[in-house]
Amino acid sequence: MKWLVGIVLAVVGVMLAGVGLIVMLLIDSDANATENTDGGGGLRGVPAEFRPWIFKADRACKHPEMTEAYLAAQLWQESKFSTKRDSSAISDMGAQGPAQFIDGTWATWGRDYDGNGKISRWDIGDAVMSQGALMCSLLGDAKASGYPGDPRALALAGYNAGWGAVQQFKGVPPIWFARRKGETEGETYAYVRIIMAKIKDFEGPGLLEVSGSGINADALRRAAARAGTPYSWGGGGPGGPSLGFCDGVNGYLNGECSASSTVGFDCSSLVQYAYWPTTKLPRVAAAQYGETSHRAVARDQLKPGDLLFWSKGGSGSIYHVAIYAGDGNVLHAPRTGRVIELQPLTSAMPADDYFGATRP
Repeated sequence: MKWLVGIVLAVVGVMLAGVGLIVMLLIDSDANATENTDGGGGLRGVPAEFRPWIFKADRACKHPEMTEAYLAAQLWQESKFSTKRDSSAISDMGAQGPAQFIDGTWATWGRDYDGNGKISRWDIGDAVMSQGALMCSLLGDAKASGYPGDPRALALAGYNAGWGAVQQFKGVPPIWFARRKGETEGETYAYVRIIMAKIKDFEGPGLLEVSGSGINADALRRAAARAGTPYSWGGGGPGGPSLGFCDGVNGYLNGECSASSTVGFDCSSLVQYAYWPTTKLPRVAAAQYGETSHRAVARDQLKPGDLLFWSKGGSGSIYHVAIYAGDGNVLHAPRTGRVIELQPLTSAMPADDYFGATRP
């Protein structure tokens, strides 16, 4: 997936009488960001499960060159934040997990940072904190080396090729180093270039910032903190994301059952999760409409936290639900292959299928 440079399009304050809810929307060209629920203001575009660990890893490093966006860009390049035990997070060189550690490096740097009694490259906490510790050490080596170039680039080269390669070339290895047949750039050169360019895409405030109190504020905030989490048909529930399943029609991507190996939410489980346990909505979109249809809301009267529904014909054919986020935008889990994201109401789903809105 190509990430576009973030462009702030709107800053909108919306106050809801009676609940004191203020919503600020910072809309960029890629809607894969999360709310700043961890007190940070410098990270966007990261799944909620990774955010606290990235902030913790950054705080543990004394070097100012280390930033949350730097770590996030590296994780994106390594695995696209994947924790699936397939080719997305297992390399042909034996590197594994979201931070792509090989056996030898993991034996040195791996720790049980999440305190669950095991040291695993697949545990997000262990992987990200170990990544941060290694990168912090490499930044120290880079700054002490006197080699020309950005210490961040030198550290990245050390992570990819080993610090010995950086010492060999007294800098980032040249473009021909580790180049495979048919490629124009060597692996390490491309690795450094891509990550350094990617940092800016993870910098800045969260896409959807919610403050205030009340049922609507809490639900929208809870859902926004899951932005970036993958869509998984049949996955998710009140307790959070989970593996989904395929039913013969839904859950497939490129002819394979994606849902059964993807931890995430579908559209209605995200809504159920957002409002639970204050409002215990049923599991599927049609049932959620039935539960709340007595509080119908006209389209020109929408408020953040309202539920919007799409149908192929009548209440019995409702196939999608989203949460209104204010300023003409919705927060939702669109479909297999996508993630929870913020989109304009007018283009989130087919316009002719819009069925109506309710207020839980």
